[in-house]
Amino acid sequence: MHTVTLKKPLAIAIATASLGLAGVAGADDHSLEQRLADLEARIAAAEQRADAAEQRADLAEQQAEGRLSKDEVEERLAKVERQASGEEGFSFNVYARSGLLIGEDGKSAPGGPGVTPAGPLGGNVGRLGNEPDTYAEAIFNYKMRFDNGAKAHYRTMIADGTTTSNDWTADESNLNVRQVYAEFSDLPSFTGAFENASIWAGKRFDRDNFDIHWMDTDFVFLAGTGAGIYDMQLADNWTSNVSLYGRSFSDFPVTRESPGDDSGDTDNLILTSNNYFGNWQWMVSGMSATDNDERDIDPGQTAADNGFHTMVAYHGDSFFGLGEGNFKAAVMHGQGLGAEVKVLGADGRLTEDATATRVGLYGTTYVAPRWRVAPALLAETSEDRYVDGDQYDWATLNVRLANELTQNFEMQYEASYQWMDLDQGADGSAAEGDYTKFTIAPTFKPQVGGFWKRPEIRLFASWSDWDEELNDYSADDAFGSDEFTGSQWTFGVQTEVWF
Repeated sequence: MHTVTLKKPLAIAIATASLGLAGVAGADDHSLEQRLADLEARIAAAEQRADAAEQRADLAEQQAEGRLSKDEVEERLAKVERQASGEEGFSFNVYARSGLLIGEDGKSAPGGPGVTPAGPLGGNVGRLGNEPDTYAEAIFNYKMRFDNGAKAHYRTMIADGTTTSNDWTADESNLNVRQVYAEFSDLPSFTGAFENASIWAGKRFDRDNFDIHWMDTDFVFLAGTGAGIYDMQLADNWTSNVSLYGRSFSDFPVTRESPGDDSGDTDNLILTSNNYFGNWQWMVSGMSATDNDERDIDPGQTAADNGFHTMVAYHGDSFFGLGEGNFKAAVMHGQGLGAEVKVLGADGRLTEDATATRVGLYGTTYVAPRWRVAPALLAETSEDRYVDGDQYDWATLNVRLANELTQNFEMQYEASYQWMDLDQGADGSAAEGDYTKFTIAPTFKPQVGGFWKRPEIRLFASWSDWDEELNDYSADDAFGSDEFTGSQWTFGVQTEVWF
């Protein structure tokens, strides 16, 4: 028997050619990023359809030769169709970065978005030309669809990070399983407000975390081990998520008055309601960490054993209403354990009177056909954080600019400025000053076309400077260490990948 099989390269070539010709005429350079993304998605779909066609032809041949019954063919065909649609089967995702950061003296240089004294408080600066590490995430997904229409998604995420340049890093490795969870959706027994809801349990990053990529910092990062429900439809323009996460404060010193061992541990439970009204988001969380108030902190201070956190955010589909692009803006406030306003529930040293308020925003747009810009602002004020009467204030302004010169090459530029006024607290002495960084980075890509295009390989040169008194803030941070006291040049190369 002769079977005609659709060849995958031919299908992809036809899809690519037809889409490319359709997109050339009258193309607007400002929509290049979206058109390229659409093209990639359609090519991937064409490849999936070609795979499915090949499998269908093979099944038809097996049925004709009597190796499979009609029912077996129907069952396998249904599975093939689900795999082709992306509703079933295995997939693999990656985020990774790796590179060298070398000082003007030819030695490895300290760096990272959290390099300044405000870094441990969440005060990140620009990351371009400022990362000395190798960090990788490998995400394994398996999706299933059942006969009743229900769907299941299982995910495991493995991550590792190190600052050594060696090929064998077992002694310095931080290899970790960061996510292990299962999520169920399209459950036929769910009706009413729960008709489109999904449920999950396990260890995970919350689905709706969002970040400022250019500063490698989340607006808010909710993660841990627990369970939740997404996408309850409470009204026509109101969807809601509810989750319960646990995070652990392990082996902390306890007060002299506490009986038993001289160290303790407790779980911080975080109950969150995340609500969406069109482009608006309102998030509110309550926290409880039993026995954390027994933690041994400064005399006269009591560590918090509960907290409150809230965030109001807007997810814009334009560049601040001025043109094409996008923007996000958020205001966060927390008290007690909620005064760590980014990584919710992560800091057990906060006092019961601690308060913090943070604002953040960023946007992206094309300012000319081959020029794109991404400004970002992040600022926070906190009081009574670790000691009664202490205060930490900082603000960062960062601008990433890129000029697309060819299909495979662009110049990237970044300017980052941070002001900080840090009171004496848990990690250092009082200090006030400024930090400034400028970076130029020739960048190679398989294809340019927007801030979210990866992979890329960058060469870079960065100049950074800061006020002298910041060198004395802490004996544990990079500032003030040998050969790192301000007016520094650093050079390097880095790759960044995600898919």
